[in-house]
Amino acid sequence: MFYYISGKLAHLEYGTAVIDAGGVGYSLTISGTTYDAMPPNRSVETPPTVTLYSYMAVREDGIELFGFATRTELATFKLLISVSGVGPKAAMSILTLLTPEKFALAVCTDDKKTISKANGIGPKTAARVILELKDKLMKENPTAASMPAALTETASVGGGRGKLSEAVDALLVLGYSRAEAMNAIKDIDTDKIELEEIIRLSLKKLMKF
Repeated sequence: MFYYISGKLAHLEYGTAVIDAGGVGYSLTISGTTYDAMPPNRSVETPPTVTLYSYMAVREDGIELFGFATRTELATFKLLISVSGVGPKAAMSILTLLTPEKFALAVCTDDKKTISKANGIGPKTAARVILELKDKLMKENPTAASMPAALTETASVGGGRGKLSEAVDALLVLGYSRAEAMNAIKDIDTDKIELEEIIRLSLKKLMKF
C-alpha cells in the first residue's frame, strides 16, 4: 500500500521512527541498521526530512508498518519473511544484527553461527534461512554473486603468488578496501589452511567490524 513514506523525522528511538508526512504521524518499526542510517543531527526545532521504504503487515490484532533506509534492506526483509518460520519480528532482529550486505555474505558462506546471534534466531532457523535463501541471494545480490567467481578465480591462480595475496584479491573483488582485507587476514595462519577457508574466515571477521 505504501512504497515509501517521506517527511519530517518527528521522533526516533531504537526500533521506532515516527515520520510527519502531511500532518500525519506514521509510526514505523525499524531495524538497528536503519536506526544507524538516520541523520546524526536531529533537533525538535528543525527536524530532518527522511524517506523510509515501507512494508505493511496485516495481522488479526492490528496493522504494523515497517520502515527501511534503503530498498536493499526492504528487499532483504521480504526475502527473510518468505522463509518458513521467519516472521517480521525475526527478520528485523537479523537486520538489526547484520546489514543486507553482511547478511548476504553470511548466507553465501554458510555462516549459521553469525545469523544465529540475532535475538530469537536459533541454529535451526539460521540453517533454514541459509537453505532457502542461498540460491536466491547468489543470483540477486551483486556482492554475493561475485563471491563464487572470486573464489574460483583466486584459487586457479598459479605461479609464485601466495595464498595471502590471492585472498586479498578476492576480498577486493567483493568490494572491501585493501586495508580492510589486510586487517582481516593478518591474524590468520594462512600457511596451514586452504585459500577458500582463509577467505571465509576473513569475511567472518569483516562482518563483525
